[in-house]
Amino acid sequence: MKTYLLAAAALFVAATPVMAQDGANSDPSVSTGFSGIYVGASGGYDVQPNDGDATILFDRNLDGRFGDTVLTGTGGNAFAPGFCGGRARAATGPQNGGPGCANDKDGWSYNARVGFDHQNGPIVYGVVGEFGKSHISDSVTGFSSTPANYVMTREIGWEAAVRARAGVTPNDSTLFYGTFGPSFARIDRNFSSSQSTNTFPERGKRNQFGFQGGGGIEQRFGDHFSIGMEYVYHQYQDGDFRVRASGPAGTPFTNAGNGGTVNGTDFRRSDDKFRWHSLRATAAFRF
Repeated sequence: MKTYLLAAAALFVAATPVMAQDGANSDPSVSTGFSGIYVGASGGYDVQPNDGDATILFDRNLDGRFGDTVLTGTGGNAFAPGFCGGRARAATGPQNGGPGCANDKDGWSYNARVGFDHQNGPIVYGVVGEFGKSHISDSVTGFSSTPANYVMTREIGWEAAVRARAGVTPNDSTLFYGTFGPSFARIDRNFSSSQSTNTFPERGKRNQFGFQGGGGIEQRFGDHFSIGMEYVYHQYQDGDFRVRASGPAGTPFTNAGNGGTVNGTDFRRSDDKFRWHSLRATAAFRF
């Protein structure tokens, strides 16, 4: 899928100058320029960078400092079986004969957009606002020697952005541009575990500010329509979500006799940035 998308983008970029030349010469009465308001949509595929080294970090004594080792009753590392950057397939991890983890989910995205451009000679600048949805999910799993799994997952409920846009048009029909601006997203976080001895209350769920940046190419057809291809990078600081393993005293998470506390152990992800790449097709109606 990723190969097909990149090939389609390359073909579009190669063909655009030819289309632009044909459009510029076909009808001299057609107005040129990118100035004005437009509405449209974008859709494409979102891909996450590799996070295979992600882990879960622990705060055993609830002092706010993470990096503690959860210990068994005999003093061993309760998470000796290890971690993986994905969602567990079973309670037993790959280090002790289990099937391991499913890869993080890439997926389709779609957005509605409205914007305004102003053209001054070959220079075009403006602003675009978007609102949409991405079907990606990002998990990390820890495996305990019980055996049991502990899975922290985040997904995008929705995303909104307002980006500046600036570029150059060599012929009033084809625009090459860069774009950058703030964004705001509903990041849905959840936790699951295959063990039921402890309880796992969650906290720190909130919407997050971030940013987007990228660039693209846009081709006008006549007075009112344009299509394009666009790359956008998304990044959010996502380190607030916490899960507390609580419950009966004496479990590895509630053992006050070996450096912990009966009040439980806090979990958080080691990777505190949620980021992904989008390759999209765009379409707009220009007023």
